[in-house]
Amino acid sequence: MPMPNMNTSLIQREIGGPKANFEAITERVAARAGLLPEVFAGLQADTARIKFGCLKVLRLLSERHPVVLYSHFDQLAELLGHENSILKWGAIIIIGNLAAVDSDNKIDGLLDRYLQPISGPVLITAANTIGAAAKVALAKPHLVDKIVNALLQVEEAKYQTRECRNVALGHALKSLDLIFAYIRDRQRIIDFAKRQLRNRRNAVRVRARAFIKNHGKT
Repeated sequence: MPMPNMNTSLIQREIGGPKANFEAITERVAARAGLLPEVFAGLQADTARIKFGCLKVLRLLSERHPVVLYSHFDQLAELLGHENSILKWGAIIIIGNLAAVDSDNKIDGLLDRYLQPISGPVLITAANTIGAAAKVALAKPHLVDKIVNALLQVEEAKYQTRECRNVALGHALKSLDLIFAYIRDRQRIIDFAKRQLRNRRNAVRVRARAFIKNHGKT
């Protein structure tokens, strides 16, 4: 998105204020969608409080009023490749929230790029994608197979450290648990969970045991 040729707007100053009421601001923007371009322009602000405050408003909109935000899907998709990691992470989460209203199947067209961070190397980017991918799968069951394949890639993914991969495996188990009812090859997933019973990270072993207890007899 180009740098806006304008001074900081009133809504941007409010968002960047030390006592910003993000819930109230979000509801006002939802009621007056004409404010959305100013919120998007705020993502380019030099002031971090404005930049990330605007991102928070967009995230809240995606959770509470996704239809209002959906017309700006393409702008959000551009952020998936942004050099600022926080904006990238926000876009991943927001797009996942918009899956439920994706009437034009825009997520379908960019799914491969959307899921790519799961294979590494940045754990936080992968973790955000793993969590958001479950929302996409729940909203779009026809994409479940492709999403499951991406989630299972975590086992061989290359992150900064081995422990990062263990953390990502825990996130993958959580997402697979959420979408398990939509998975066709369930034994494959059970086998994946059983392998995590040997994981060196206790939290992952605990999650794997719970997963198998819930789904192992399916």
